[in-house]
Amino acid sequence: MNSTANLRHRLKELNEIGIALSQQRDINSLLETILVAAKRITNSDAGTLYLHEADKQLLCFEILRNDTLKTAMGGTSSVAITFPPIKLYDSDGNPNHNNVASHSALSRETVNIPDAYTAAGYDFSGTKKFDGATGYRSQSFLTVPMLDHEDQVIGVLQLINAKDQESSKIVPFSKDDQQLLESLASQAAIALSNRHLIVQLEELFESFIRMINAAIDDKSPYTSGHCARVPVLTMMLAEAVNHTRTGPFKDFELTDKDRRELRIAGLLHDCGKITTPVHVVDKATKLETIFDRIHLVDTRFEVLKRDAEIAMLNRRLRTEDRGQSEAEKTEIMVEYRARIQQLDDDREFLRHCNIGGETMSVEAQQRVRRIAAYQWVDTDGRTSNFLSANELENLAIRAGTLTAEEREIINHHIVMTIKMLEAMPWPVQLRSVTEYAGGHHERMDGKGYPKGLKREQMSVQARMMGIADIFEALTAKDRPYKQGKTLTESLTILGKFKLGGHIDPDLFDVFIREKVYLAYANQFLSPEQIDEVDLTKIPGVKQEMPAG
Repeated sequence: MNSTANLRHRLKELNEIGIALSQQRDINSLLETILVAAKRITNSDAGTLYLHEADKQLLCFEILRNDTLKTAMGGTSSVAITFPPIKLYDSDGNPNHNNVASHSALSRETVNIPDAYTAAGYDFSGTKKFDGATGYRSQSFLTVPMLDHEDQVIGVLQLINAKDQESSKIVPFSKDDQQLLESLASQAAIALSNRHLIVQLEELFESFIRMINAAIDDKSPYTSGHCARVPVLTMMLAEAVNHTRTGPFKDFELTDKDRRELRIAGLLHDCGKITTPVHVVDKATKLETIFDRIHLVDTRFEVLKRDAEIAMLNRRLRTEDRGQSEAEKTEIMVEYRARIQQLDDDREFLRHCNIGGETMSVEAQQRVRRIAAYQWVDTDGRTSNFLSANELENLAIRAGTLTAEEREIINHHIVMTIKMLEAMPWPVQLRSVTEYAGGHHERMDGKGYPKGLKREQMSVQARMMGIADIFEALTAKDRPYKQGKTLTESLTILGKFKLGGHIDPDLFDVFIREKVYLAYANQFLSPEQIDEVDLTKIPGVKQEMPAG
């Protein structure tokens, strides 16, 4: 091949390398691609790529390759580089121009040395020591600084021992070699800078997500773990589905892009809660607002007991005036004690109602209404119902601690989540984040919220997040209104949700079969919650699944 054809071929190869560099996503692979490409277009035997640590003023070895010695260190080789970094300045702050790599970085100039052993002005004692230990002969050097778009040195490319194309003899690097390597170094610097910039933007974005979650956590300690645990459980289920090779998910596959997209959706799935009032999120009892109003109810009971005692004493005075019999005295005291006992019982009953729970019977709700109708004289001397309309509404809540209005406020967080996420200019690789995060309160039968979507209208990922959100809530130990449930209790409820059209039945099967629940429990649940699960007794579990 003549020199013109050879140069044309190398330019074509340089162009192809530029395309390859722009497509590389992994930093280590990118660095390796840069060095291997540099060696190939210059036909050199060895090479090193250094990265500049600006804060420490060091050139650090990142990739090292030597064909003759069959040495591969750094990059994707999994072999660590043990050579110490090169200092750009000495302890007195003087620039280090003795080392050819540091000189190239400091001067921003290419250094082309035909033979290191005869070159003047540089200290090659380390090179000669390396040669003596390995039997290698380092001869020609070509060292090029890598400058980014702001003309800052981000690294140095150093190639060793150019080989003649025909004889393979070690020769000096030619001017063509130098120009090609300088062009490659420029392209590589841009590719590396872009990759670093993308990584920094990704880190900035995820820091922003963590900041939002921290703000939510700071508002309410009761949901602090939820924002962190749901993404973990979602990814556990996603990986279990990804490993499935039979059934409806046999063709489901997750790429690294898919994983990142789903994980970010998990982290952001409750970001709308930043707008939810704290007194609703933290409502631990039915009568809690800024404080628990059950103590006001206790005070009223004391007033009624005082009134009962006054009424009893007045009766005794009246009967003594006309000659009270022992039977009358006994009757008055029996009625008084019965009234006091009734008030004590009613107070304990309301205290219990105030705690909330899974369900409240119709009879209990009726008893609350009867107590609410008691009359008492308030501080203004007015006769009023014992409970206000708001107190009655709260104490008669059928399940949990939230009224219908408060539950709407809580549910509104998903509407805000969707609005917030839809307002963001998502790149194409994250375009499904809103759909994944916004669908975790939908149901398979279309009775969920906020859009009433059915199963076929939802992605598999959104359905995964729905299961993760429910299971985390069932097992959570840090909620203000309940204790964390055991595995058996939680799986029983989840199984009923499967049968009731609430969650995806096929994903539930994977959740059980692959024991995702157990992997999650071992990481996040307390020992007393991790009971022995008999899967034959869990609703919705296919009976071919073993107990465990």
